[in-house]
Amino acid sequence: MNYVFSDKVNSVKGSIIREMFKLMGDPEIISFAGGAPAPELYPKDELAEIAQRVLKEQGRVALAYGVTQGYKPLLEFVRERERKAGNLHDGEDVMITAGGNQAIDQVAKIMINEGDTVICENPSFIGVLNSFRTYGANLKGIPCEEDGMDMIALEEALKTEKNVKIIYTIPTFQNPSGITMSLEKRKKLLELAKQYEVMIIEDNPYGNLRFDGEPVPTVKSLDDGNTVVYAGSFSKTLSPGLRVGYCIGGEELMERLDVCKQVNDVHTGVLNQMLVYEFFKQNDFDAHVQKMAELYRHRCHKMLAELEKEMPDYVTWTKPQGGLFIWCTIHKDVDTLPLSRKAIEQKVAFVPGCTFMDDMDKPCSSFRLNYSCMDDERIEKGIKILGNVLKEI
Repeated sequence: MNYVFSDKVNSVKGSIIREMFKLMGDPEIISFAGGAPAPELYPKDELAEIAQRVLKEQGRVALAYGVTQGYKPLLEFVRERERKAGNLHDGEDVMITAGGNQAIDQVAKIMINEGDTVICENPSFIGVLNSFRTYGANLKGIPCEEDGMDMIALEEALKTEKNVKIIYTIPTFQNPSGITMSLEKRKKLLELAKQYEVMIIEDNPYGNLRFDGEPVPTVKSLDDGNTVVYAGSFSKTLSPGLRVGYCIGGEELMERLDVCKQVNDVHTGVLNQMLVYEFFKQNDFDAHVQKMAELYRHRCHKMLAELEKEMPDYVTWTKPQGGLFIWCTIHKDVDTLPLSRKAIEQKVAFVPGCTFMDDMDKPCSSFRLNYSCMDDERIEKGIKILGNVLKEI
């Protein structure tokens, strides 16, 4: 039969990143297009032992329906950590979700009416931008500077855009740019959101992966009200495949999210929640994450050194202090979408910048590189090939 799809679905384009994910099965491709933890850091043996023990000792719990809000011991673990971090305040609570993306998607579902405006960083994460598009939101991108979102442009957008419901930000080791918003700008962002009565969604999947510089307080920790909804995830600190994240917000919001999640998937997989909880019950979270950050420091610095050596002088890039990504910009009139196809022909993959913009159809001269999944040899070889491709422009 001929399917007549809804306008909401027709307005959403698939992720180029997910398409490029298919390339990772080709061992000849040097892929800087991913966004996952280093696979050698997955605690496979420990999780296998935990899974066996959980199923043997608590199988009736692990394989049964669970509470929509989440597995109680994991909820308590998250509450304790986030309360200490200043991200959980009186009158707020936590919900466990199927990854951080689901947390944001569910908030979007209960907040956005068709035609409402969502303000986002330009560039920003396509997975969440597509969620907003699905619910009929108009996206208004705000340019990013070296220290985060341009606050003058943000204030102008808040003054002029109609029905602004949400400001979406990844202020720490932003995806795709790798930049971190300054404390001054975080305070200004919160001030503007309160002034114009707009919700902030703070997406913080990378915040624990700092390897250089000094920590900056989350926007959520600066909030003395219910202005900021906070999304966290175990995808970058343990395993993306387990699909376990969480959302923090006011109790009224959490009640609506509970109903929404019941309709969506009833609850996040109980076994997966138990695996996450039991892993961090027997392993120090901070020590585990520090081990990851040390590897990423090495790989980030290696990639930065190779970029310095191989890139033509009309290419610049960010210098992240954590996270997984470097954002490169070609200072010529060039679109990196067709350029990415040329690079793939040379067995190197990156993500073109248009993927991350509020207007994906507009040509973009920037692109994203991921350094977490490649060893020194492949970083060296891949950046050299990429440099040669860019020198042909």
